[in-house]
Amino acid sequence: MNDSSPPAPDSFFTGVRLLDPASGLDVRGDLLVRDGRIVDLGAALGRPDGVRVIAAEDAILCPGLVDTRAALGEPGYEYRETIASAAIAAAAGGITTLAALPDSLPAIDDPALVHLLLARGEATGSLTILPYGALTRGCKGEELAELGLLREAGAIAFTDGGRAVGSARLMRLALSYARGFGARIVQHPEDPSLAGGGVATEGELATRLGLPGIPAAAEAILVARDIRLAELTGGAVHFAHVSTGEALDLIRRAKDAGLSVTCDTAPPYFDLNETAIGDFRTYAKLSPPLRAEADRLAVLAALADGTIDAIASDHQPRDADDKRLPFAQATPGGAGLVTLLAVTLAQVHGGALNMAQAIDLLTARPARLLGIEAGRLAKGAPADLCLFHPEAAWQVEAGALPGKAQNTPFDGRALEGRVLGTWKAGRRVFG
Repeated sequence: MNDSSPPAPDSFFTGVRLLDPASGLDVRGDLLVRDGRIVDLGAALGRPDGVRVIAAEDAILCPGLVDTRAALGEPGYEYRETIASAAIAAAAGGITTLAALPDSLPAIDDPALVHLLLARGEATGSLTILPYGALTRGCKGEELAELGLLREAGAIAFTDGGRAVGSARLMRLALSYARGFGARIVQHPEDPSLAGGGVATEGELATRLGLPGIPAAAEAILVARDIRLAELTGGAVHFAHVSTGEALDLIRRAKDAGLSVTCDTAPPYFDLNETAIGDFRTYAKLSPPLRAEADRLAVLAALADGTIDAIASDHQPRDADDKRLPFAQATPGGAGLVTLLAVTLAQVHGGALNMAQAIDLLTARPARLLGIEAGRLAKGAPADLCLFHPEAAWQVEAGALPGKAQNTPFDGRALEGRVLGTWKAGRRVFG
């Protein structure tokens, strides 16, 4: 946070439902914030004098959300998004910590760029940015970047973002090298030799629309390869935005075998299926593409049984010119910061998850995955907080979302669950 910012006022949340999956806390009560940290929390605290009182009897107070995967547009794609505009959208979505992808222009393959992103996150005053380091130089998949130097600079893990590492030899080297300093390799799980040129999941719908298909098996094939490489090297691999039941079965078995294998998914893959591309609807063109209904249900089941470690926004900002093209030429990607919480809560309202499971997948579990001190309500912890009303209804409207990116695949979706306020280190940054 900016050193020039005045100190955050002491705040007293009263009569809220305190929900902290990290400790199992779920109780109606109060929480006191002083000097940017949580001083006390629990049922029926005494209210100190001179504090700012926030009373919201029907609301839930949970840790600020931890987003494990988002593109920020900066550097190089500021016409799509900037760190400042992403911070506005993140705060509106209850997100206080975000892991930023490195496939920018230039790619985050230099320690100076890691320092730059850390500093620019600090400068927002509302969002901690944890930069991913590029796994390969320029995220081109040809030679490893300087992983050790990037890690020393503060890179949270290594990935080429939306581009899969196609070379098994290179992936083996990366897993071996990163293991030496306890780092995780994050893979976009899609075999590039099978996915090249495709724009939708191969099947009846893609055929009917005349769109080049990507076989759903392209995901499982790369997942199977990299699980075997993780076993061979003892390295840690994380699969991003997993979207198929076949891949999740492989990951589930790898976890049962004790391998260092983790994964996340994103709201489109458990809330939408391939029919959302409808009449060549480019806002629903994503990477990986939306899948069949059976895969959507498999993703929901894997969220419920703990196979999936986190729900990420998978925020990919695009501008109008990226999307106002024929479907095959449009750039894949969807905005996801503002809708992350509410679309996840739709699965609570639908009965697939309970509230504690949903918030765990957005706070404590992603924080644990990233190895950071965040995502919890505890005495002495930074007061990064999200206050939301789980029943408040709203409708997603592209063009009216906070922030710059408006390319939401959920345009027109009616949701229940609205963020009422977001606090970073005790300072209210939204609401």
